Amino acid sequence: MPFSTALIRKLETVEPQLKEVLLVILEEVERNREESVTKKEFLAFAEKTENSFQKVWKAIEELAQAQKRTEKRVEELAEAQKRTEVRIEELVEAQKQTELEIKKLAKGLRETRQMVGGLSDTVGYGLEDRAIAALPGLLKKRFGIEPDDGFVRKFIVMDGKEVELNMFGAGHKDGEKWFIVGEGKAKLSKKDIDKFLRLLTRLETAKIVGDHVLPLMVTYSIRPATEDYAKERGINIIWSYELKS
Repeated sequence: MPFSTALIRKLETVEPQLKEVLLVILEEVERNREESVTKKEFLAFAEKTENSFQKVWKAIEELAQAQKRTEKRVEELAEAQKRTEVRIEELVEAQKQTELEIKKLAKGLRETRQMVGGLSDTVGYGLEDRAIAALPGLLKKRFGIEPDDGFVRKFIVMDGKEVELNMFGAGHKDGEKWFIVGEGKAKLSKKDIDKFLRLLTRLETAKIVGDHVLPLMVTYSIRPATEDYAKERGINIIWSYELKS
């Protein structure tokens, strides 16, 4: 065949199936040349055909390079995916550890609150014990109420539920019976006052107390604004240093 050796060498490098197709085409070209064209015409046609093959080959090479780039990019994406999956696993594990630490902290916080609550109860009960012992004399001196008996800490039932009264007792003044209800708080807040007022309302509704009630709150510490808040609502504040029997 009157084709260049370069073209023949390239034919040796292509895939067998493509090579077979190209050879068939060349054979057909040769056959047609022998039958219908002159040597000069064939050479011109062959040159043209070879140029076409060169263009086709160039396109094949470009496609091959593009394929290689695509494969490389796919490999990069696959590697990135693997790194992402590893990172996700690390994040999941970190999340588990974080949740575990949060649970530990929550447990520690509950235990701390229980300890603080226990200490608060201890301080409050101690303050109330001192108040119960000191109230008979203090009531008579400060409020003019003569106690009937001693004061107690007791549980009563209201609406089917047990309610603790920290300080409870009764006395008389000017021939009228007075009920004394008190609570002790180490550091008195408006929230404590509001809660105590709700208790007084429940006691009145349940007829546990009568018309004359002396509400007391004993404390170590109270801010001026909170003290005014209590007095405006009829709550008598007794400081811890006043508790002298």
